Amino acid sequence: MRAEPETTYRVVVAEGVTSWQVVQALNAIDVLDGEVTDIPAEGTLAPQDYPVTPGTTVQTLLTQMEQAQTAILAAAWEKRGEGLPFDTPEEALTLASIVEKETGVPEERPVVASVLVNRLRDGMALQFDPTIIYGITRGEGLLDRPIRQSDIEGTTEKRLHGEVLYNTYVIRGLPAGPIANPGKAAIEAAVNPADTDYLYFVANGTGGHAFATTLEEHNANVAKWRALQAEQGDEGQSN
Repeated sequence: MRAEPETTYRVVVAEGVTSWQVVQALNAIDVLDGEVTDIPAEGTLAPQDYPVTPGTTVQTLLTQMEQAQTAILAAAWEKRGEGLPFDTPEEALTLASIVEKETGVPEERPVVASVLVNRLRDGMALQFDPTIIYGITRGEGLLDRPIRQSDIEGTTEKRLHGEVLYNTYVIRGLPAGPIANPGKAAIEAAVNPADTDYLYFVANGTGGHAFATTLEEHNANVAKWRALQAEQGDEGQSN
């Protein structure tokens, strides 16, 4: 990006990116000055668009993002629903980050949040794949391979980092902290989830998810999804 005098640019931060990804991207923008090496805490940067002028420093912009996220979280926490199975805004931020990674469909966020909340209330393991990936990468880049059984068991995370802190197939409850930077809608969904009995969901082939209250119903939804995947694979091979 070439800086033009007296021009206002806009930096857009997408929902669900990690703090490391944000810093890497900002450091590469020519109109911003300075370079940041210290990565802000995960989840503390508000995904939205920010006006910048040439000469704005990367650190200044990161501070704006942190202030915006602090305000969003405080406002949402103030209006939180009753009976949530967590006690702090920080835990809400963690839950919101999982919601953000699990669905990109706006109307699904409160429903996905309800699944997490219901599982926490029932003492079930959350078992969400994005927590496996974050446990391995710690947000630095992407996992460029399929998830392995050793990843699910937590042995990869333990080998790389000495302790399993994020893999919700292994640990009970929420992971040690956020796994991405959630947007305002995901944060609001985390503290005011939909009122459902859902405990499971799986992709439905249309970009959304099929939700279920029982394991039997969920297994049927999984079978439908796998059949659709197989059908799409066959079509892809025949084209």
